[in-house]
Amino acid sequence: MPEIVTRFAPSPTGFLHIGGARTALFNWLYAKAKGGKMLLRIEDTDRQRSTKEAIEAIIDGLTWLGIDWDGDVVYQFARVERHQQAVADMLARGNAYPCYATPEELEEMRDTARKEGRPPRYDGRWRDRDPSDYPTDRKPVIRLRAPQEGETVIADMVQGTVTFPNKDLDDLVLLRSDGTPTYMLAVVVDDHDMGVTNIIRGDDHLTNAARQTQIYRALDWEVPAMAHIPLIHGPDGAKLSKRHGALGVDAYRDMGYLPAALRNYLVRLGWSHGDQELFSTEEMVRYFDLDRVGRSAARFDFQKLESLNGQYMRASSDEELLAAVETLIPYLPDAKARLARFTPERRAQLLAAMPGLKERAKTLIELIDNAEFLFAERPLPIEEKAAALLTDEARGHLAKLLPPLEVAEWTANATEEVVRAYALEAGVKLGAVAQPLRAALTGRTTSPPIFDVLTVLGREESIARLKDQAA
Repeated sequence: MPEIVTRFAPSPTGFLHIGGARTALFNWLYAKAKGGKMLLRIEDTDRQRSTKEAIEAIIDGLTWLGIDWDGDVVYQFARVERHQQAVADMLARGNAYPCYATPEELEEMRDTARKEGRPPRYDGRWRDRDPSDYPTDRKPVIRLRAPQEGETVIADMVQGTVTFPNKDLDDLVLLRSDGTPTYMLAVVVDDHDMGVTNIIRGDDHLTNAARQTQIYRALDWEVPAMAHIPLIHGPDGAKLSKRHGALGVDAYRDMGYLPAALRNYLVRLGWSHGDQELFSTEEMVRYFDLDRVGRSAARFDFQKLESLNGQYMRASSDEELLAAVETLIPYLPDAKARLARFTPERRAQLLAAMPGLKERAKTLIELIDNAEFLFAERPLPIEEKAAALLTDEARGHLAKLLPPLEVAEWTANATEEVVRAYALEAGVKLGAVAQPLRAALTGRTTSPPIFDVLTVLGREESIARLKDQAA
């Protein structure tokens, strides 16, 4: 058995979107599962739309997601001479020919086809012309001499057998008149030269698969195995758009998702292993195969992603989450201000507060937001709902609590004993004291357990905040 070689081949015309990330993940997992390699090729032949920034975004997105590749990145544009050489080979075999049709003639063909209710196609008028007819006032495009009878059959590893009547596939352009290769040609030549054995991509490429198969055969090359995976749709069943979550991988990073959680979520979009939902990377690699990929479109659901991310956060160690927060902060809009406040002391406090914080957050952004009380300067800003808890009676409770707290041992258990004893003595429920305590210490109505908050803030800061709000 030859070594399995897959590839991920994005066009650098924008960010690494979520559908592309899943395609990369499926290629990566299939290669890993089969003991093979995954290669990365940047399809940058569209020079107007391809940008250096987009290439960096794709590579950064894959790296953040934990998807690596074998060997150096291949840049398609750098291989133009090789693409031209392949066309010269097809011309020599009689499997390609020059076409001198003008843009006006092509438009006329399309108009005629539309009027006759046919798909607009090139009519093959230069296919069998004698070279003596070739004009000298313009350069030709080079077209594939595609078979006109019979069928092109794709034995797809996900979609099953897909058949295309050859009469429905015209003689596609291989080289433009300026000598630059088309996407269809470049993909075939690059995949062949890179030794790609398995092409895994979205099912929107299924028609391309038929055309590319014809190019392989015109070059007398072996056609790789193909698997066309269903696209991702929104929760409403419509094609995934920005409102559904068709964002760049960098946007998910900036929203506070963990790469491992996003990876787990993406693998379940179209693939399954029984009823299992949570997978370690080792399990994904062990179980992944294409016979478990469904044919129907997967549906993207933000709520499921959030829930899964929350599970990953709770399962992470405090140190891992702190590292994830530190990695995220430079990408936040107010990164400079946040980094300035991230002193060693505050970092230690955040680590100490992490057990309580991670139980209540589904994203790192939520966690950072919930930890804001650690970084706030006095006088503490009080949210409206929290301010409503600080009634005159509540402020009175805080004032009476201060003396016993000031002399208490500063642990969660000891401060809890003080507060419970005071509530019992005052004849009020614990909540009547604990809720104003939370409002005064954090400025909010929700937080980690309040006695943990006291411990994390420390005696001096806690007493100062309580004095600010006490009657």
